[in-house]
Amino acid sequence: MHKDVKKVLVSEEEIVKRCEELAKEIKKDYESKNEIPLLVGLLKGSVPFLAELVKHIDMDIKYEFMDVSSYEGTESIGDVKVNLDLRSSVKGIPVLLVEDIIDTGRTLQEVKRLLSHKGASDVKVVSLLDKPSRRVVDIQADYVGFEVPNEFVIGFGLDFNQKYRNLPYVGVLKDECYQ
Repeated sequence: MHKDVKKVLVSEEEIVKRCEELAKEIKKDYESKNEIPLLVGLLKGSVPFLAELVKHIDMDIKYEFMDVSSYEGTESIGDVKVNLDLRSSVKGIPVLLVEDIIDTGRTLQEVKRLLSHKGASDVKVVSLLDKPSRRVVDIQADYVGFEVPNEFVIGFGLDFNQKYRNLPYVGVLKDECYQ
C-alpha cells in the first residue's frame, strides 16, 4: 500500500470482478435493444476503468474521449469546462458515458445535457464509484461499480493534483496529504 493511503476501499481484484459483472449487464441491456453503444470516457480519471471494462464487453463497441473539468484541488467549482470534445458525431447513436466517480453530479449532468443536444439517441452512465452523500444535482448512474463514503478517494484513475492515478486499487488519501 502507498505511504499516502490511509486504507484500501476497493481492491484490484474487486474492481476486475465488478467490471466483468458490469460488462455482462451492459451487453445484455444493449443487445436487448439491438444497439451498440459508443462508450465515451471522461478524461483523465476514467481511463483505467474504461480499459478494464472494455476487456469484458463482448460486443463490437467503439469508444472516444472527452476532457471535461469542474474541480480545482479537492473541491468542485461548479463551472463545467469542455477542454476536449468528441471528434465524431453522436447524432442518432446511443452513448454510454464512462466515469471514474460521481460526486456532486454537476459534471455528469452537463455532459449528458451536451450529448443530448448533439443528438445522441440515448445517454446512459457507467461509473466505477458513486458518492451519493456529496450529490448536489439529481442524477444517477445506470451502472455503478461501488458506492463509497464521503472520503477523499484516489487510485485507479482518481487523483489528487494529478498524483495517485496509477494505483491499482481505490484508497483513501491520508488527511495530511491535502489539508
